[in-house]
Amino acid sequence: FKQKTAYEIGVRLVGSEMCIRDSGFFAPLREPLSHPTSNTMIQRQDIRNIAIIAHVDHGKTTLIDSILRQSGTFRDNQRVEERVMDSNALEKERGITILAKCTSVHWQDKRINIIDTPGHADFGGEVERVLNMADGAILLIDAAEGPLPQTKFVLGKALRHGIRPIVLINKVDRPDARPDEVLNEVFDLFVSLDATPEQLDFPILYASGRDGWCAEHLTDPRENLFALLNLVRRHVPAPRVDPEGPFAMLATILEADPYLGRVLTGRIYSGTARVNAPVKSLNLKGEVVETFRLTKLLSFDGITRVPIDSAQAGDIICIAGMTKTSVADTIGDSALSIPLKATPMDPPTMAVTITVNDSPYAGTEGRKLTSTMIRERLMSEAESNIAISVRESENKDAFEVSGRGELQLGVLIETMRREGFELSVSRPRVLFRKDENGHQLEPVEEVTVDVDQEYAGPVVEKLSQRRGNMTDMRTSSGGKTRMIFHVPSRGLIGYQSQFLTDTRGTGVLNRIFHAYEPWKGDIAGRRNGALISTDKGEAVAYAIFNLEDRGAMFIGHQDKVYQGMIVGEHSRENDLDINVLKGKKLTNVRAAGSDENVILTPPRRMSLEDMMSWINEDELVEVTPKSLRLRKRFLSPNEREIAKKKARSEL
Repeated sequence: FKQKTAYEIGVRLVGSEMCIRDSGFFAPLREPLSHPTSNTMIQRQDIRNIAIIAHVDHGKTTLIDSILRQSGTFRDNQRVEERVMDSNALEKERGITILAKCTSVHWQDKRINIIDTPGHADFGGEVERVLNMADGAILLIDAAEGPLPQTKFVLGKALRHGIRPIVLINKVDRPDARPDEVLNEVFDLFVSLDATPEQLDFPILYASGRDGWCAEHLTDPRENLFALLNLVRRHVPAPRVDPEGPFAMLATILEADPYLGRVLTGRIYSGTARVNAPVKSLNLKGEVVETFRLTKLLSFDGITRVPIDSAQAGDIICIAGMTKTSVADTIGDSALSIPLKATPMDPPTMAVTITVNDSPYAGTEGRKLTSTMIRERLMSEAESNIAISVRESENKDAFEVSGRGELQLGVLIETMRREGFELSVSRPRVLFRKDENGHQLEPVEEVTVDVDQEYAGPVVEKLSQRRGNMTDMRTSSGGKTRMIFHVPSRGLIGYQSQFLTDTRGTGVLNRIFHAYEPWKGDIAGRRNGALISTDKGEAVAYAIFNLEDRGAMFIGHQDKVYQGMIVGEHSRENDLDINVLKGKKLTNVRAAGSDENVILTPPRRMSLEDMMSWINEDELVEVTPKSLRLRKRFLSPNEREIAKKKARSEL
């Protein structure tokens, strides 16, 4: 062969098979083994079930907006808000998908059920569950950024389910788009994930989801998304179902509806569901969770759920009214005795401790304050979100909440805050393991960094201090450098803000769980101490102005403070108690310049995730519906000194 790109030639060893790809055609050199099927299994040709998977902010939800419009789901004069699938307020604010959701469109003679999945690895539990409902997937790749860590994460999950994805290179209208290079990177990513020959034969489309067009070639007319819908119709296999068997459905998504109560969404694998039919639910061990009569069945029509009388195998439906059944349970006929197989979840890697808020301002802003209320809320979250686990302390006054990362835990705490809860949150900590020989293992993440070349040095230095190991470094013609590191999860806690400072806000950092590896050694924590308030009241501008040379302030004029509250970051390593309530003394003496206005430096405001990563082990984040505050675990200076002496004696 002449020397060509990896995709154009595509000579790769895939398992034990050599595969040759040229001019867009691909075929294995020998036929794959066929899998035996039941005699009653048939393909239901009138339906297609497909998931849309991608990295964060590569355009999944925007693409679904365009599909809904062009498939005739909305009227021509109907006003539809942007990113209509992001129904959660936090999703709209942050611009990310947190909860998986379903929709349905009609195209020609087919009904296409579409599942919008989260792109962030912290919400990977949602992706793993919903892929059980899909027979195909659309993999979105940004034409400028190319495959990123979450792309690898969600694609790996899809390939392990045996799905043959459609590759859609999105945002090709960006000025920095590089679709040909990205296509080669995608092909290499498939190979690195041990894709089968059939999966490597992926169809390719180029698109702009925002403008609502796609094309097979970059030179084709850019009119609509009909090519994508037709490709889904042809390429995605019809669901293989057993229509004659007993009714069986795997519960995949659990949500709360103000009118219907608990709503379980899942795909029917066999049989038919009918209103008023008696059913039971089984957990993964085959134990009966509850018996129930199907009083409310719902199907998806666009973005709405509509009541139906019956549903057949292959349909994605909702069942309302069950009180105990949860995610990964099988809902089926009364004669069913064996549960459907559910996908195992990746274990949590990080945890925080949540306790009752005991600050001097406790109860002034929230209405849900007690440990009992917090416990009930956390247990209900653990029931619906199987990527979250909750463990009570022996005294029942603290709760250890484990999850995939800081973002997932931060979203849960922010949601509780908006529901009226007041609570205190500790610094996130990683969850260690033991190997067979009793050696300690810790989670290590793969970090992909895109920075300008001039900032590459500081990033390498800081990540090396955090026990990071560089595995790859590439420089592009546009002056950008892409570096890949393997860094312990505990070394990344609090690094995001430092990274943005080092790269002047121009760098992009993405991370994903890599593996558990032997403990990497001690990692230095926050180097600067805290500025701590000595009294309770409202901060005074005059006092803040005179204390600005001590460090960066977190509060402004008339902000409420109390003794033990952290009001700033000290410029040195030690903590410092300061009085931010001290006003200017009034005298009869007047002089030029003595009554000038005080001009304060704007305070440094941090998000909830920033605060959680900034604090040390002896500090907490106070979370209320209206305020986020930093504080010492022990508010009194005497109590803090006693705790320090006790810690030193234990060492």
